[in-house]
Parts: sequence; C-alpha cells; structure tokens
Amino acid sequence: MGMEREIKLTLPPDQVEAATQWFGARAGTPGRAIELKNIYFDTPQLALAHSKSALRLRHAPEGWLQTYKTVGDAKDGLHSRHEWEMPVAGEELEIDALLNACDEASAADAVRQAAPELIELFRTNFTRTLWNVNVDGSTIEAAIDRGDVVADVDGEKRRAPILEIELELKSGDEAALHTLAAELGNAIRGLAPDNVSKAQRGYQLRKG
Repeated sequence: MGMEREIKLTLPPDQVEAATQWFGARAGTPGRAIELKNIYFDTPQLALAHSKSALRLRHAPEGWLQTYKTVGDAKDGLHSRHEWEMPVAGEELEIDALLNACDEASAADAVRQAAPELIELFRTNFTRTLWNVNVDGSTIEAAIDRGDVVADVDGEKRRAPILEIELELKSGDEAALHTLAAELGNAIRGLAPDNVSKAQRGYQLRKG
C-alpha cells in the first residue's frame, strides 16, 4: 500500500500558458504531455462511493493500470489517501490481484462485496503535462490536467471540464509540497485549493 500525498489547485483557463511556462522554467525542461483515459467503476447502488473509495482502469502510455483509492483526507487542496495500483492485461479489472495487494481490511472488504455488481459509471479523459521539480531535496511531480469528465445517464451524455494542477510528492518531505504551491501561487494569479477529486466530480456529474 502506498500513501498518496498531493496538492490540487484549480487553474483559470486564461492562466494555462503562464503556468506551463512557469513549470518549464522551474523544472528546467519542457513539459511531457501524455494522454490518459480512465474508466471508473461502482455498483448501481454506489457501494464503493458509500465506503469512501474509488476504483478505476487507466490507459496510459505504458499500458493499462487498475487503481483503487480511499477518499482519505482533503484540506486546503492537500489530499492524503491510501492507493493501490498495478498493471493489468487489458481493459478489464483484475479483482483477485487487487484483493491480494490490498492490505487495508475495510477497503478490501468493500471491493470484495462490490465485485459481483461492478459497472462502468463514468470516464475521465484528459491530457496531462508533466514536470519533475526538485524542492529542498524533495522530488515533486507537477502536472497540468486538461480534459473532461463524461457520464452517460439514462441515454443523456453529460460532460464537465477538467482544468487543474496537481503537485504530487514522489520523495522527500511533505513541506516541499507547500513550498512549491506557495511559489506557484505567487507567480500565477487565480489559483485556488481544490478538495474535490476527479472521481468525486464524476459522481457529482451523474447526480446532476
């Protein structure tokens, strides 16, 4: 089990270019853009959402991954949550492998009970531009995400935009996240802490 720690910030549309240039200068390298397509699963009764967890398949440049996260805590844009991620053969969940890896009893029970009824609920499709930034000896993966949440509800296709910055601690001290976020906030106007995950946005979209 890993503990994911990241700061999420909403990014005003008119500040995308400024943020892109700022990260390039701070990291000393152009950003690397990748396409990410994600499928989120739950039961029709939203059992995983009620257990405060989320399950997805992601198609990334390296192939398919399945990821299971707890909601965890989110305050002032800082998200701390348990995460289990592993490669899978294709566009299909591998529940047995996930259960073998999941070492949090309540989280494993939630997946086990939901597994027979899991269905696709919504998708998130976005371009992620990535930089690795060093801050006081810590490594942070900085990303600008641009795309959409998409859900089919009773034959109606619903969409909501994604435009955000994620600063994820890869190694070192959590204080480095706050240092980098403060630097960024001083350079880019209009940023705001975002306590809502992409999965939560998908559930909100389905509710209308």
